[in-house]
This record gives sequence, structure tokens and C-alpha cells, in this order.
Amino acid sequence: MRPLDRVRSIKVKLGLIVVAATGTGLTGAVYGLQSGFRVRYTLVLSVLLALLVVQLLARGMTAPLREMAAAARRMATGDTAVRVTTGSRDEVGELAVAFNRMAADLAVVDAQRRRLVADVSHELRTPLTALQALLENLADGVTQPDPAALETAVAQTRRLGRLVAQLLDLSRLEAGEVPLHRAPVPLAAFLDAAVREAGTARRHVRLAAEVRPADLAVDADPERLAQVLANLLDNATRHSPAGSRVEVLACPHGDGVRLEVRDDGPGIAPADRERVFERFARTDAARAGAGSGLGLSIVRWVVDLHGGRVVVSDPVPPLHGCRVVVDLPRSRT
Repeated sequence: MRPLDRVRSIKVKLGLIVVAATGTGLTGAVYGLQSGFRVRYTLVLSVLLALLVVQLLARGMTAPLREMAAAARRMATGDTAVRVTTGSRDEVGELAVAFNRMAADLAVVDAQRRRLVADVSHELRTPLTALQALLENLADGVTQPDPAALETAVAQTRRLGRLVAQLLDLSRLEAGEVPLHRAPVPLAAFLDAAVREAGTARRHVRLAAEVRPADLAVDADPERLAQVLANLLDNATRHSPAGSRVEVLACPHGDGVRLEVRDDGPGIAPADRERVFERFARTDAARAGAGSGLGLSIVRWVVDLHGGRVVVSDPVPPLHGCRVVVDLPRSRT
């Protein structure tokens, strides 16, 4: 029984309990005296009746606290599915609601941690297995140490290095250990440098950058913004067919600056456009590639740190592949 659940203040509840206990005690005393009981018996009866009322009313009021204590002990053993049931509307009820919300968040974090361990193990195992098999073949003399074999080993080593670097970057970003060093960034020279660097690694596509107007600048951390463009261009060029075109455009948009990376690859289905920013999430078209599924996660974290947003939008002809839009504020105090 929880007769006081509708009361919204714990102080009012305590006052009602005191009033009810006092009234019950006085009623018992009056009844005992009128019935001819001795004073000492009347006093005992009054105290027992008052304690009974306090027990009945306070038990329902403290039930959520007892449930939370038991739930906390179960959570300490790893059971994050436990929840507290309460209909109380006072501060204890609010505490129970907050406790359930915390338990739900912990369950999500625990599931993400388990998935992260599994995904990292899978992503690391693939290049490690390939590298181990290649080195074993070289050691056994099955494969000759020619430039092609060595280049394969170097490629797998680079893939491991990129994966580890991305994991470190993502962990720092999530922990808030990456301070932003903002400065005015002239986008014309900045995008040209990013395009040249991406073109060096991916020579099978043509890259172009356009800034309107030519003196457009954005207030951002140059190193982190370079990381955003590098990941977006790597994603665009990796999934673009040979001879296709990848474009980077920058222009004013509202009170900020819009960056767009467009390609002519297979594109991203509307149902997957939000999921691609999750860790290790890859579309069906990207599963056969060498990506780790972390690049776009890092892009979102960096853009969020700048107070902007990043989305995958509908393509713009003549390119019919993926179009990633990054909106950044011009300045942020």
C-alpha cells in the first residue's frame, strides 16, 4: 500500500505522517481513558497505534529506496537490465526515474563496449591474418620476396596503422581530450592541399575543389578540419570507379560555411545514411573495401566539436554517388 504516492513533496509526506501518527495516538489515548484503562496501558496503546500508522505510511514511501538499493547491488554484479518500479511523484520518485534512466544508459554503454571489443577484434584479425599468412609463405619459401609481395605486406601494415590511429583518435574525441585550437582557415588553399594529398593516394579518380567566393574562410581547428576532409575524401575516392570525378565545394550557408564532398560511386541508401556515422558501420557496397568503418564516426565527432553538423544528402547531378554535407559556423565564442 502506498497511499501517499500522489503527494508530490517528501516534506509534505513527512508532515502528513507526523499528523497521522499524532492524531492516531491521541485518539487511542482518549479511547483508553474513556474505556477506563489505566494511564500506563493507555500510553502503551497510543504509542503502538502511532507506530503502526508510521509503519504503514512510511513503508510505501521508502519502498523505492529499498528497491534502488537492491537494484544497485545487482548492477554491481553486472546485471544492467534491472529497473525500479514506483508510482511516487515526489523527490524519491524522481530519483527512481533517474535511476532507471541511468540503468538504461549503462545497458546501452555495456552493449556498445561488447560490440566495440568484437568489432575491433574482427577488424584487427583481418589484416593480421593476411599479414601472417604472407610472412609465413615468405619464410617457408612458398612466396618469393618480390616487390609485389612486399607491397602487399606494407599495405596490410598501413591498414593496421590507420585502424589503430583511428581508434586512438576516436577514444580521445569521446573522452573530450582533444582541445580545439581555432584559427581563421582560408578554404581555397586548404581544400587545394587536401585534394592534392588525396590524389596522391588515389590516382584512379580525378579530384577538384571549388570555393565560392575565393576568399571564403572558416573559424576552425586546421588540424581537425584536415582530418575531416581526409576521411571524407578517402571514403569518396575509395568507392569511386576508375576515371570518375570527386568534387569538394565550399560556399557560405546561412550564418556559417557549407562543405560538400561529392562522388560518382555507388552512393548510400537513404536507410543507411544515419547509420554510416556509427562506429564500424559499413553499407553493403562498402563491405568489400578496405575501410575500417571509423572514418565517418571521427568526422561526426570533429564536426560536433566545432558546433556544426554533418549529413549524407541526395546527390546532385551530374554526379550520382554519395554527397556528404558539412555545415560549420563561421565563428564561435
